[in-house]
Amino acid sequence: MVPILEVRGLRKSFGTGLLQKGRSVRALAGVDLTVEQGNTVGLVGESSCGKTTLARCALLLLMPDAGSVFFDGCDLLRLSPAELRARRREFQMVFQDPFGSLDPRMRVREILAEPFEVHRLSGGPSREERALELLDEVALDRSLADRRPAELSGGQQQRVAIARALALKPRLLVADELVSALDASVRAQILNLLGDLRQRLGLTLILISHSLPTVQYLCTRVAVMYLGRIVEEAPAAEFFRGPMHPYSQALLESIPVLNPEQGSKKPVLVGDVPSPAAPPPGCPFHPRCPKVFARCREERPALRLSQTGKAACFLYTEDRELSYKCDKSLEGGFHG
Repeated sequence: MVPILEVRGLRKSFGTGLLQKGRSVRALAGVDLTVEQGNTVGLVGESSCGKTTLARCALLLLMPDAGSVFFDGCDLLRLSPAELRARRREFQMVFQDPFGSLDPRMRVREILAEPFEVHRLSGGPSREERALELLDEVALDRSLADRRPAELSGGQQQRVAIARALALKPRLLVADELVSALDASVRAQILNLLGDLRQRLGLTLILISHSLPTVQYLCTRVAVMYLGRIVEEAPAAEFFRGPMHPYSQALLESIPVLNPEQGSKKPVLVGDVPSPAAPPPGCPFHPRCPKVFARCREERPALRLSQTGKAACFLYTEDRELSYKCDKSLEGGFHG
């Protein structure tokens, strides 16, 4: 079966200010990711690791510097502007700040009808009725149709943003930290809504999140990013049972526990993420890794298949026994 989304070797850099003497920040450093139809993929990692940039480049909201993007087997970068515009109906994105993504001058009914106008689909009464049906889809009362975004709560705003994304019946929906600014009770409602929509509409989801419990609750696969690269990818059940990459292990160990006395005694991450404008040589994670050894400081590991998924770590190469002998710094390191 052809994946619904496949990116290969995706690269993206941004220029810095004048004080940085023209140095570029490498947001994506050759990312490969495959998303199968019907899956919900959780994209996780610390802030500024490239999650949102990857999503925007995969949907061509940002143009990548290099690489390929295939949607349902079609190379999006080879399409004409008109062909790409037609394809955009099939993939949509919900942004982190709903108020910032909704036009404050428009009423809800106008916001939900706008996608039909942009893509020149249906008109008149049918467009109006479809907008009201979208409110039903996201469990909002139709009486809200004449309100403006500022008159809605944060949860209601996010539901309107989701409804707008669903207007053209996309096959792929990307949700970028869509519950991070909401109260816990509202957050649960939105996540339950997403899960329900995925089942009812047959959606494929990419969920960008800092919250591993959120990803565990909703996702079927997990992809972990660090400094512009994917360092681990695995089925969610396998990942939460025992992640492979030391960075993934530390992320999982950093989840707060209700009873501190039952918390893990294993060390969590120390230090800061290196600057993407000056990434370290070798493995990007080696300055913070408790399992680092000599090879990590000199070579960059590729994302390789293992028994449970993929990991960019020399601990999972065929010659790992040689790697162990290179350095004794593994002794005393934590293990997931």
